[in-house]
Amino acid sequence: MKSISWKQVAAWRARRHGLHTLRPADDALAVVSELCGVHAQLMSSAGLTLHARLDGFAAQDVDRLLWQEKALVKTWCMRGTLHLLPAAEYPLWQAGLDTYAHYRKPVWLRNFHITAEEQDQLLDAVHAALDGQVLTREQLADEVTRVSGDAAIGDRLRESWGAHLKPASFQGKLLFGPNDGQKISFARPDQWLPAGTPPGEPLPEIATRFLNVHGPATREDFARWWGVTPAEGAKILAGTSAWQAELDGQTWWVADLDAVLDAEPVRGVRLLPAFDQYVVAATRHAGNFLRGGSADLIYRPQGWLSAVVVVDAMFAGIWRHQRKGKRLVVEVEPFKALSAKARKGVEAEVERLAGHLGGTPELIWV
Repeated sequence: MKSISWKQVAAWRARRHGLHTLRPADDALAVVSELCGVHAQLMSSAGLTLHARLDGFAAQDVDRLLWQEKALVKTWCMRGTLHLLPAAEYPLWQAGLDTYAHYRKPVWLRNFHITAEEQDQLLDAVHAALDGQVLTREQLADEVTRVSGDAAIGDRLRESWGAHLKPASFQGKLLFGPNDGQKISFARPDQWLPAGTPPGEPLPEIATRFLNVHGPATREDFARWWGVTPAEGAKILAGTSAWQAELDGQTWWVADLDAVLDAEPVRGVRLLPAFDQYVVAATRHAGNFLRGGSADLIYRPQGWLSAVVVVDAMFAGIWRHQRKGKRLVVEVEPFKALSAKARKGVEAEVERLAGHLGGTPELIWV
């Protein structure tokens, strides 16, 4: 078994994440695909994730791709976390998510005070309620009550945000529609999107895609990302054509071993937003990507991830921004002193960010 180093991991992964060069804005769908979806708990971060990798990507382009062109979809995906996915690849991801079974287990049902029979009734009612219409959450709850004839079933959709809606999304019964003012809405995938053909064995394909961008990875890395046990993760990875390599005394799975071994270091600065996929991928081994500072400054309580300054593929600081009148104020907090070249890179990124979000840029070093 060949050995790999953290330097090679960082170089290969940063390139696969598109941190070595900016691509044309027209490549947005390809970038979303290559990243295995874009984290969308905060929609503003989803747009900034694409901006960090694309030249000339406009702030309004996410809404255009989602609601006008329907080229992207927003749904609960791996780990039950909101993501944007290419609409053309929805059948693959939904087929993979349809293998989730945790919400069928007695412990889950007990925790959410629902029986298996009631859950089936709720899921069927959601599918029927969305027939031919896009509904807000309140409207969906009302319609579920009507079609099921059971007010208690409808009321479950008003409580425990996402708990009873996520299983419906995993089964392909709903995805997000355009907002109705400040209210979110839902649509039926089979009516919102053109018909697609799901793959027969989605999990090996999904695992291969994961390794192609977030790898090299241990079975625990993949299991955490996909939301299964390490043993289940190992079984899925074994069904791929991935290589194995040694790092820190552990077995790591590698999509293209020669490419990892030959990867050239990435140079340059990027301002990655909160919940960026490059930062998510390093959760279990962030110490190897730190240039000073502490992982606790990035990976915060309650699952919050800070926006990160990346210098030469390494985590070199955190940053935040806010609009003050016509100014876009960007505060940058390096973990340790940056070189003159890196500081100029940060300044250029702040200028580019202001071009994306609008406003006169003002950089404050913390």
